[in-house]
Amino acid sequence: MLALRLAKIVMAGSLALFACVVAYDNVIDYGANYSFVRHVLSMDTIFPGDPLKSRAINNPVLWQAAYASIILGEALTGAAYTIGTITMLGRLRARSEAFERSKAFIFIATALGFLVWFLGFMVIGGEWFAMWQSPTWNGQPAAFRFYTAVLGVGIFIALRDRDPAG
Repeated sequence: MLALRLAKIVMAGSLALFACVVAYDNVIDYGANYSFVRHVLSMDTIFPGDPLKSRAINNPVLWQAAYASIILGEALTGAAYTIGTITMLGRLRARSEAFERSKAFIFIATALGFLVWFLGFMVIGGEWFAMWQSPTWNGQPAAFRFYTAVLGVGIFIALRDRDPAG
């Protein structure tokens, strides 16, 4: 069904735009989210006396490297969604087998987005660096919204398509 394919393309394109804008914003307004990364990694706003503070990283070079890896992950996610969206659009009216093959970059993008926002923000930031304890620098609610959107769209796109004629 053509409408279903168009819905998948629009959703993938929306995630492409989202990830690209997030990466772009983090480059253009570097300082805003660099502060976030610095505070999370230094664990300076978690509960006082927490024994997990032994995990804190107080090296600005490592803060920069962590932030660069986040931006790179976001940019790669956006690029993969963009390529996947264009590929699916190019096969919009193709037979189902060809359209199914066009989804490969969407699955790569979904995995990358999951790595950035679930592994990066929930597991590493949230649990390893106890970000959840910070009243100011807790990015888990936003990350949850991001990776659930990524997973929901990924699952929807993974549903098999019929030929456009029926």
